Amino acid sequence: MKIREALTFDDVLLEPSHSLVLPAQTDTRTRLTRTIELNIPLISAAMDTVTEHRLAIAMARAGGIGVIHKNMTAEAQAGEVTRVKKYESGMVVNPMTITPDRELGDALELMSAHAISGIPVVE
Repeated sequence: MKIREALTFDDVLLEPSHSLVLPAQTDTRTRLTRTIELNIPLISAAMDTVTEHRLAIAMARAGGIGVIHKNMTAEAQAGEVTRVKKYESGMVVNPMTITPDRELGDALELMSAHAISGIPVVE
């Protein structure tokens, strides 16, 4: 095992000043694993008050990664991960749908059961 020196938040102090480096000239990419590269070196905390699907989606959109917390059932964790994986640029991939012949109560029941705020009606 190779041990390297690393810095934490408390080890770094940023002072505002003029820079000769333009933002477009910077590269903040970093490797999390051999196969996972992040565009920004930020990982959200796996705490129940911090990271669920909404923050994990925001982190992914910004180039980082969100770690879903473990203070829930395995099924709930899997549900959070599924919501993150189905989210692409504000669009839900493979959305749940309902047909026009179904009752409003059916739609409300599906939305409640799957914790979603809307459901497309398609023929």
